[in-house]
Amino acid sequence: MDSAPIRVVLIDDQELSRLGIRLALESDPGIAVVGEADTGCGAIDLIASESPDVALMDIRMPDLDGIEATRRIIAGGATTRVLVLTTFELDEYALSAVSAGASGFIGKSTDPAGLIRAVRSVAGGDAVLSPTATRAVIAALAGTAVSRQGSELPPDLTPREVEVLTAIGRGLSNAEIAAEFVVSAETVKTHVKRVFAKTGARDRVQAVILAYRCGLVMPGE
Repeated sequence: MDSAPIRVVLIDDQELSRLGIRLALESDPGIAVVGEADTGCGAIDLIASESPDVALMDIRMPDLDGIEATRRIIAGGATTRVLVLTTFELDEYALSAVSAGASGFIGKSTDPAGLIRAVRSVAGGDAVLSPTATRAVIAALAGTAVSRQGSELPPDLTPREVEVLTAIGRGLSNAEIAAEFVVSAETVKTHVKRVFAKTGARDRVQAVILAYRCGLVMPGE
């Protein structure tokens, strides 16, 4: 039996942009676009009614920008993962998107195959950040990692789970963690799920931030 498709909503004030993204995503039978909105406020209402797996969110919109819309969506308890999609490849936007709770940041110039991979990655709980965005996040966290060292590390994490969180903070994928620890991919997946559950991290982006803020990983490592 085939698994259910990944349900996606598109948030962009440009109709042509939404059309292009829709056509790209719908070339993959495992992805279904279930709604569109052209404002930030519309995005909040749409996500509340549709509960999609992923929301592709533009940053600059007339009534409420994508960063603030993302912040309100996440604060409202939505399980939808937000992938910020923008033409503005600037560090400040990358950091703001992640700080607001977005699970990724990707440029509108990304090709269809890359966009599909990003949606699938975010839906699966992975982080999607360009190298520029990743550097911005790490640089911004550099000033807080030492001062807040250990302050947010849940006491019930096992030693192995701390190691896994550290590896996530270093940017390692599940496969890379499995190779480093010489365990199966399924074992790593179980550890990652437990780390997320105990720390309250929604995805790998939040886990990376936690690893830095707890001092498990320092900038430059």
